Amino acid sequence: MKFSLRVIFSLVIITGLLAPSPASAAPNLIEIQARVQDLETQATTAAEGAQEAKVQLARLKKTLDSVQQQASQQGASVAELNKSIGAIAAEQYKSGPLSKSLELLFSSDPAQYLSTAGSLEAVTRQKTIDLKKFSVATQRLNATSLTLSDKLALVKAAEARFKKQQDIANAKLAEAEALLKKLTAAERERLAKLNEDEENADQQRSLADAGKYSGLSGRGGVAIKYALEQIGDKYVFGADGMTTWDCSGLTMRAFRTAGVSLPHSSRAQYGYGKAVAKKDLQPGDLVFFGKPISHVAIYLGPDRMLHAPRKGSQVKIANMNMGKKPYIGARRL
Repeated sequence: MKFSLRVIFSLVIITGLLAPSPASAAPNLIEIQARVQDLETQATTAAEGAQEAKVQLARLKKTLDSVQQQASQQGASVAELNKSIGAIAAEQYKSGPLSKSLELLFSSDPAQYLSTAGSLEAVTRQKTIDLKKFSVATQRLNATSLTLSDKLALVKAAEARFKKQQDIANAKLAEAEALLKKLTAAERERLAKLNEDEENADQQRSLADAGKYSGLSGRGGVAIKYALEQIGDKYVFGADGMTTWDCSGLTMRAFRTAGVSLPHSSRAQYGYGKAVAKKDLQPGDLVFFGKPISHVAIYLGPDRMLHAPRKGSQVKIANMNMGKKPYIGARRL
């Protein structure tokens, strides 16, 4: 049976369209990788929100402890003064309602009475002072009690924010895991190898570039030197060393070696130092990303920074492109 060249050519084209090819499978896996990384980035953003709430919670609890201690001291003072006021009332009841003039009229020794009356006047003045002290102390205690109530409400709100952000982070990771479970064992293995190869390549490039920045001076130089030593360490939510990090944990620890104390939160760190325009950036400046701020890195040079990017990644040198997280600004410490 003979076929024309046109028929044979048509069959070849149709067969090519119907037969699966490795090239067509690869983009699907790449898309899944991108989606998983996006979910991990969203989880990392939520984790930084939880970290900020944690920092606020610690500050509020410290203030709350101080207010509680103040309220306790004021309460003890009011209780002590209350005893004094009770003694005044009892003494007044026992002394009866006689006026000073009547007491003088019935006194057998007017001279002695007048002498005693002077002492009584002094006692009365002291009683008046005690009453004023009691009134002032009570007012202060009431004011402190209101402050205490406000601080308790703020602490509860911060605890709620912390839990909410943690729940969001865990939900994003669960979504990523559910996506991975839809893959076959072979596909998951291929994807894991793809991620590993990319991270290893980033690490090799980062280590090769590290020497360019290790000789910098000043506080920024000290921080950079410390952070460079952590290249290859894994990202872990809320970690600040010594072998795992999140973005703000790395910058916090790096600048601590340079004598600068920072909170463990990218959003909170944005309030430290002085603002720097992007055109004036210098190595060692902190650069911030995200609306609201959810990432911080150490600036190294033109379009280069050192950071702990996200879950599933490692500390590395990278360009200043955080994808969906826009550049917000920089601070110099």
